[in-house]
Amino acid sequence: MEPRRQRPSRGRPSQHRLRGWLNRNRRLIAALLVCVAVGLTVQQLAPAPADTVVAFAAAADLPAGKTLEPGDISSISVPPGLVPAGNPGSGAAFEGKQLAAPLRRGQLLTDAQILGPGLLAGSPPGSAAVPLRMADPASIQLVSPGQLVNVVLTGGNGFEQTAESQILAEAVPVLWTSAQGGKAGPWPATAETDGLVVVAAAADQARRLAGASTQGKLFFVLVAAGPG
Repeated sequence: MEPRRQRPSRGRPSQHRLRGWLNRNRRLIAALLVCVAVGLTVQQLAPAPADTVVAFAAAADLPAGKTLEPGDISSISVPPGLVPAGNPGSGAAFEGKQLAAPLRRGQLLTDAQILGPGLLAGSPPGSAAVPLRMADPASIQLVSPGQLVNVVLTGGNGFEQTAESQILAEAVPVLWTSAQGGKAGPWPATAETDGLVVVAAAADQARRLAGASTQGKLFFVLVAAGPG
């Protein structure tokens, strides 16, 4: 009786083909494995996405005195630490308000840029926003918010009455001027703004400035900021 012949294993050709394919493509496989390893490493080292909050900014370059409309305000996402104090909780909070200073596109809004109590943000306690009507309305073009001025009262007419001048307030910062356009808005008892300047004054300065325009003519003198 002849011994049975052992049938060749059907799996061997497949194993040979697989081994041959691996040998031929070992460089490609190695490169793929390296890419996977690098990708996993980068994913592990990449920082987590930063938290952001919604803030409100100027949607375009806006001039001083502009009355804000819905299209002037845009919402943007920023890190929480970049949101300034006084940024509105909603864009509608500043709609209809008047800008006290020009804004660049993307600049975050705050109440300090709006005509009203926010203009005194950062001023010493007890400061008051005092509106003054200058004798020479054309001179308003020479001063901008943030500049320091001496407010000078001149009495007399130079003829029958000798003109005398006195400084009512020194180095007071300008908050708003009529050169920025528009109406006076929140400033009380002021229908027209021609020649109007609003300054931040300490309590004693505010007392001297109140009603000063009825005592004579008011002028301002630009002064430089002191050291420090």
